[in-house]
Amino acid sequence: MSSAAEAKKGVAFGLSAYLLWGFLPVYFKLLGDVLPTEVVAQRILWSVVLLAGLIAVSRRGPQLLAALRNPRALKLLAASAVLIGINWLVYIWAIGARHVLETSLGYFLNPLVNVVMGVVLLKERLTRAQGVAVALAATGVAVLAAGAASGLWISLVLALSFATYGLIRKVAPVDSLEGLTIETVLLAPLSAAYLVWLSSTGELSFGTGRDVSLLLALGGLVTATPLLLFAAGARRLPYSTMGLLQYIAPTIQFLLAVLAFGEPLTTAHLICFSFIWAGLAVYALDGLRRAARPVSAVPRRA
Repeated sequence: MSSAAEAKKGVAFGLSAYLLWGFLPVYFKLLGDVLPTEVVAQRILWSVVLLAGLIAVSRRGPQLLAALRNPRALKLLAASAVLIGINWLVYIWAIGARHVLETSLGYFLNPLVNVVMGVVLLKERLTRAQGVAVALAATGVAVLAAGAASGLWISLVLALSFATYGLIRKVAPVDSLEGLTIETVLLAPLSAAYLVWLSSTGELSFGTGRDVSLLLALGGLVTATPLLLFAAGARRLPYSTMGLLQYIAPTIQFLLAVLAFGEPLTTAHLICFSFIWAGLAVYALDGLRRAARPVSAVPRRA
């Protein structure tokens, strides 16, 4: 297959992944009467079931066993499992608590937090444009904090947890499918124990109605599908292209929060988002400029 055809498929996969992530709040809104902790626990257990099936169908059992026998991989995946669990819990709680605007802000901040972590932890060099982008974003966050935005912590937790998760997964010697499978398996015992306890107290929502049970069971599909589409797109597209596509999801979440869910958009929010969007524009244009350079002039990152 030609590189152009592969690129088209990559764009289709990438767009599909970010569109699904963008509309994810709609799915979790339908589960608004379910405890966020149960939603996360059910999401983990149903993800284990689906991912185990995908491992079997794709015959990746040997790769999974190899990762399980790697002590370094297990330590890193244990840490990433905790981070993704925190990220999911805060995200789902925020949607139910009418803070979708703050979740979108968190994921707009995420690429700029990645830049800062790269400089601080990986000793990467910060370009002038990246420095301007980070400074603009920091100004926006400061404005929102000064405006006494009670939900700012949601944005910061989501951005920091997912950026740290991505950093760990970058260095973990395991592919995406096996990594997510191990993460969910590590979280599964605690999730199962929690659901048993919920059942004993009569607070378990699963099984109380066909619709809610079906929605909870779909949690595995909702979790795995965009991740697998993203992985397929990332294999076929330049990093800079995937970097631009990542803004689709928080943009959709922002529009949903304001236009569909009726969340208040304050002056502090508008100023904050304006600074962050300006920073992202600088960051994206810098990425496009560097991607357009001859290959020999651009050092390849690991």
